[in-house]
Amino acid sequence: MILHKFWSAFVAQINKVANLFWEADPIAQMRYEYDRAVEQLKEGRTGLEQYRGLVERVTRQVLANRSHVQKLEAETKAYLKVGDRATAAKFALELQKAKEELATNEQQLQMHETAYGNSLKKIQHANEKLIELRERIQKYDAELKMSSAEAEIAKLSQTFDVNLTTDFGEIESVIQQKIDQNRGKVRVAADLSEKGIAEIKAEERMRGELAEQALQNFEVELGLKSPETTPMAQTAKDLGPATEKQTS
Repeated sequence: MILHKFWSAFVAQINKVANLFWEADPIAQMRYEYDRAVEQLKEGRTGLEQYRGLVERVTRQVLANRSHVQKLEAETKAYLKVGDRATAAKFALELQKAKEELATNEQQLQMHETAYGNSLKKIQHANEKLIELRERIQKYDAELKMSSAEAEIAKLSQTFDVNLTTDFGEIESVIQQKIDQNRGKVRVAADLSEKGIAEIKAEERMRGELAEQALQNFEVELGLKSPETTPMAQTAKDLGPATEKQTS
Protein backbone atom coordinates (compact mmCIF):
# COMPACT_ATOMS: atom_id res chain seq x y z
CA MET A 1 0.00 0.00 0.00
CA ILE A 2 2.80 2.41 0.95
CA LEU A 3 4.82 1.53 -2.15
CA HIS A 4 1.77 2.16 -4.27
CA LYS A 5 1.37 5.64 -2.74
CA PHE A 6 5.04 6.42 -3.32
CA TRP A 7 4.78 5.26 -6.91
CA SER A 8 1.62 7.31 -7.47
CA ALA A 9 3.30 10.42 -6.02
CA PHE A 10 6.37 9.85 -8.20
CA VAL A 11 4.26 9.45 -11.35
CA ALA A 12 2.31 12.59 -10.43
CA GLN A 13 5.54 14.61 -10.18
CA ILE A 14 6.79 13.23 -13.48
CA ASN A 15 3.47 14.14 -15.05
CA LYS A 16 3.74 17.64 -13.55
CA VAL A 17 7.18 18.15 -15.08
CA ALA A 18 5.96 16.81 -18.41
CA ASN A 19 3.04 19.23 -18.36
CA LEU A 20 5.43 22.11 -17.70
CA PHE A 21 7.44 21.25 -20.80
CA TRP A 22 4.24 20.60 -22.72
CA GLU A 23 2.78 24.01 -21.85
CA ALA A 24 6.08 25.91 -22.25
CA ASP A 25 6.08 25.64 -26.04
CA PRO A 26 2.96 23.89 -27.39
CA ILE A 27 3.86 24.77 -31.00
CA ALA A 28 7.18 22.95 -30.65
CA GLN A 29 5.31 19.96 -29.22
CA MET A 30 2.90 19.98 -32.15
CA ARG A 31 5.80 20.13 -34.59
CA TYR A 32 7.44 17.21 -32.81
CA GLU A 33 4.28 15.15 -33.13
CA TYR A 34 4.05 16.20 -36.78
CA ASP A 35 7.64 15.11 -37.45
CA ARG A 36 6.95 11.76 -35.79
CA ALA A 37 3.90 11.26 -37.97
CA VAL A 38 5.92 12.16 -41.07
CA GLU A 39 8.55 9.57 -40.17
CA GLN A 40 5.87 6.94 -39.61
CA LEU A 41 4.33 7.84 -42.95
CA LYS A 42 7.71 7.44 -44.63
CA GLU A 43 8.11 4.01 -43.07
CA GLY A 44 4.61 3.08 -44.17
CA ARG A 45 5.36 4.21 -47.71
CA THR A 46 8.53 2.12 -47.77
CA GLY A 47 6.54 -0.91 -46.61
CA LEU A 48 3.88 -0.21 -49.23
CA GLU A 49 6.52 -0.07 -51.95
CA GLN A 50 7.89 -3.44 -50.82
CA TYR A 51 4.40 -4.90 -50.75
CA ARG A 52 3.76 -3.58 -54.24
CA GLY A 53 6.85 -5.47 -55.32
CA LEU A 54 5.22 -8.66 -54.00
CA VAL A 55 2.03 -7.87 -55.91
CA GLU A 56 4.00 -7.35 -59.11
CA ARG A 57 5.76 -10.69 -58.61
CA VAL A 58 2.44 -12.53 -58.11
CA THR A 59 1.05 -10.72 -61.17
CA ARG A 60 3.96 -11.96 -63.22
CA GLN A 61 3.33 -15.53 -61.97
CA VAL A 62 -0.33 -15.31 -62.93
CA LEU A 63 0.55 -14.13 -66.41
CA ALA A 64 3.03 -16.98 -66.76
CA ASN A 65 0.39 -19.47 -65.53
CA ARG A 66 -2.14 -18.20 -68.04
CA SER A 67 0.35 -18.52 -70.86
CA HIS A 68 1.23 -22.04 -69.74
CA VAL A 69 -2.46 -23.02 -69.54
CA GLN A 70 -3.08 -21.70 -73.04
CA LYS A 71 -0.09 -23.66 -74.36
CA LEU A 72 -1.25 -26.91 -72.70
CA GLU A 73 -4.77 -26.45 -74.03
CA ALA A 74 -3.42 -26.03 -77.57
CA GLU A 75 -1.18 -29.10 -77.27
CA THR A 76 -3.97 -31.21 -75.80
CA LYS A 77 -6.31 -30.25 -78.66
CA ALA A 78 -3.59 -30.98 -81.20
CA TYR A 79 -2.99 -34.52 -79.95
CA LEU A 80 -6.71 -35.19 -79.83
CA LYS A 81 -7.04 -34.18 -83.46
CA VAL A 82 -4.37 -36.64 -84.57
CA GLY A 83 -5.95 -39.39 -82.45
CA ASP A 84 -3.11 -39.67 -79.92
CA ARG A 85 -5.27 -39.95 -76.82
CA ALA A 86 -2.51 -41.21 -74.54
CA THR A 87 -0.35 -38.17 -75.13
CA ALA A 88 -3.39 -35.93 -75.06
CA ALA A 89 -4.30 -37.40 -71.64
CA LYS A 90 -0.84 -36.59 -70.28
CA PHE A 91 -1.20 -32.98 -71.45
CA ALA A 92 -4.76 -32.88 -70.10
CA LEU A 93 -3.52 -33.92 -66.64
CA GLU A 94 -0.77 -31.31 -66.74
CA LEU A 95 -3.34 -28.76 -67.95
CA GLN A 96 -5.54 -29.55 -64.94
CA LYS A 97 -2.66 -28.93 -62.52
CA ALA A 98 -1.75 -25.71 -64.34
CA LYS A 99 -5.34 -24.44 -64.05
CA GLU A 100 -5.40 -25.20 -60.33
CA GLU A 101 -2.13 -23.32 -59.88
CA LEU A 102 -3.49 -20.44 -61.96
CA ALA A 103 -6.65 -20.27 -59.84
CA THR A 104 -4.59 -20.23 -56.65
CA ASN A 105 -2.29 -17.50 -57.91
CA GLU A 106 -5.22 -15.44 -59.20
CA GLN A 107 -6.87 -15.69 -55.80
CA GLN A 108 -3.66 -14.56 -54.08
CA LEU A 109 -3.26 -11.75 -56.58
CA GLN A 110 -6.77 -10.53 -55.89
CA MET A 111 -6.12 -10.65 -52.16
CA HIS A 112 -2.81 -8.78 -52.48
CA GLU A 113 -4.34 -6.16 -54.80
CA THR A 114 -7.14 -5.55 -52.29
CA ALA A 115 -4.69 -5.28 -49.39
CA TYR A 116 -2.45 -2.97 -51.39
CA GLY A 117 -5.39 -0.77 -52.36
CA ASN A 118 -6.54 -0.48 -48.74
CA SER A 119 -3.02 0.35 -47.52
CA LEU A 120 -2.63 2.91 -50.28
CA LYS A 121 -5.87 4.63 -49.28
CA LYS A 122 -4.77 4.71 -45.64
CA ILE A 123 -1.43 6.30 -46.51
CA GLN A 124 -3.09 8.81 -48.84
CA HIS A 125 -5.55 9.71 -46.09
CA ALA A 126 -2.73 10.02 -43.57
CA ASN A 127 -0.83 12.28 -45.96
CA GLU A 128 -3.89 14.52 -46.32
CA LYS A 129 -4.20 14.66 -42.53
CA LEU A 130 -0.54 15.61 -42.25
CA ILE A 131 -1.03 18.46 -44.71
CA GLU A 132 -4.00 19.67 -42.66
CA LEU A 133 -1.98 19.32 -39.46
CA ARG A 134 0.91 21.33 -40.93
CA GLU A 135 -1.49 24.12 -41.93
CA ARG A 136 -3.05 24.08 -38.48
CA ILE A 137 0.38 24.32 -36.84
CA GLN A 138 1.24 27.33 -39.00
CA LYS A 139 -2.14 28.88 -38.18
CA TYR A 140 -1.78 28.26 -34.44
CA ASP A 141 1.79 29.55 -34.47
CA ALA A 142 0.73 32.79 -36.16
CA GLU A 143 -2.29 33.22 -33.88
CA LEU A 144 -0.23 32.49 -30.78
CA LYS A 145 2.41 35.06 -31.71
CA MET A 146 -0.26 37.61 -32.61
CA SER A 147 -2.18 37.07 -29.37
CA SER A 148 1.07 37.32 -27.39
CA ALA A 149 1.90 40.61 -29.07
CA GLU A 150 -1.62 41.89 -28.44
CA ALA A 151 -1.33 40.94 -24.78
CA GLU A 152 1.98 42.80 -24.46
CA ILE A 153 0.51 45.86 -26.16
CA ALA A 154 -2.52 45.76 -23.88
CA LYS A 155 -0.31 45.46 -20.80
CA LEU A 156 1.89 48.30 -22.05
CA SER A 157 -1.07 50.57 -22.68
CA GLN A 158 -2.22 50.06 -19.08
CA THR A 159 1.13 50.71 -17.40
CA PHE A 160 2.79 53.15 -19.78
CA ASP A 161 1.53 56.65 -18.86
CA VAL A 162 3.62 59.35 -20.56
CA ASN A 163 3.54 62.48 -18.40
CA LEU A 164 5.99 64.60 -16.45
CA THR A 165 5.48 62.53 -13.29
CA THR A 166 7.06 59.42 -14.82
CA ASP A 167 10.71 58.75 -15.55
CA PHE A 168 10.01 58.74 -19.24
CA GLY A 169 8.23 62.08 -18.97
CA GLU A 170 11.21 63.59 -17.11
CA ILE A 171 13.61 62.29 -19.74
CA GLU A 172 11.40 63.70 -22.47
CA SER A 173 11.42 67.08 -20.71
CA VAL A 174 15.23 67.08 -20.52
CA ILE A 175 15.47 66.24 -24.19
CA GLN A 176 13.10 69.08 -25.06
CA GLN A 177 15.21 71.51 -23.02
CA LYS A 178 18.33 70.47 -24.90
CA ILE A 179 16.50 70.94 -28.19
CA ASP A 180 15.49 74.47 -27.11
CA GLN A 181 19.06 75.26 -26.07
CA ASN A 182 20.45 74.05 -29.38
CA ARG A 183 17.91 76.14 -31.27
CA GLY A 184 18.87 79.15 -29.15
CA LYS A 185 22.53 78.69 -30.06
CA VAL A 186 21.63 78.55 -33.72
CA ARG A 187 19.57 81.78 -33.44
CA VAL A 188 22.36 83.60 -31.62
CA ALA A 189 24.87 82.51 -34.24
CA ALA A 190 22.55 83.73 -36.98
CA ASP A 191 22.04 87.12 -35.26
CA LEU A 192 25.79 87.56 -34.70
CA SER A 193 26.51 86.72 -38.31
CA GLU A 194 24.62 89.88 -39.37
CA LYS A 195 27.05 92.11 -37.46
CA GLY A 196 29.08 94.34 -39.84
CA ILE A 197 26.86 93.57 -42.83
CA ALA A 198 25.86 97.27 -43.15
CA GLU A 199 29.51 98.41 -43.20
CA ILE A 200 30.36 95.77 -45.80
CA LYS A 201 27.48 96.84 -48.02
CA ALA A 202 28.41 100.55 -47.68
CA GLU A 203 31.99 99.76 -48.64
CA GLU A 204 30.78 97.80 -51.65
CA ARG A 205 28.59 100.73 -52.76
CA MET A 206 31.52 103.13 -52.39
CA ARG A 207 33.74 100.87 -54.50
CA GLY A 208 31.05 100.73 -57.12
CA GLU A 209 30.75 104.49 -57.27
CA LEU A 210 34.55 104.93 -57.51
CA ALA A 211 34.67 102.37 -60.30
CA GLU A 212 31.90 104.16 -62.19
CA GLN A 213 33.72 107.52 -61.72
CA ALA A 214 36.96 106.01 -63.02
CA LEU A 215 35.13 104.64 -66.05
CA GLN A 216 33.54 108.01 -66.79
CA ASN A 217 36.95 109.75 -66.54
CA PHE A 218 38.36 107.22 -68.95
CA GLU A 219 35.53 107.90 -71.38
CA VAL A 220 36.28 111.64 -71.21
CA GLU A 221 39.96 110.99 -71.93
CA LEU A 222 39.01 108.96 -74.97
CA GLY A 223 36.64 111.67 -76.16
CA LEU A 224 33.67 109.41 -75.91
CA LYS A 225 32.03 111.89 -73.55
CA SER A 226 32.44 115.58 -72.91
CA PRO A 227 33.16 116.82 -69.45
CA GLU A 228 29.80 118.61 -69.46
CA THR A 229 27.89 115.36 -69.85
CA THR A 230 29.52 113.79 -66.85
CA PRO A 231 28.20 114.40 -63.39
CA MET A 232 31.68 115.16 -62.09
CA ALA A 233 31.07 118.90 -61.79
CA GLN A 234 27.86 118.36 -59.93
CA THR A 235 29.57 115.84 -57.72
CA ALA A 236 32.40 118.27 -57.04
CA LYS A 237 29.91 121.04 -56.46
CA ASP A 238 28.05 118.90 -53.97
CA LEU A 239 31.22 117.81 -52.28
CA GLY A 240 32.89 121.25 -52.32
CA PRO A 241 30.98 123.09 -49.58
CA ALA A 242 31.09 120.06 -47.38
CA THR A 243 34.84 119.97 -47.82
CA GLU A 244 35.15 123.67 -47.15
CA LYS A 245 32.90 123.43 -44.13
CA GLN A 246 35.01 120.59 -42.86
CA THR A 247 38.25 122.59 -43.35
CA SER A 248 36.80 125.66 -41.72
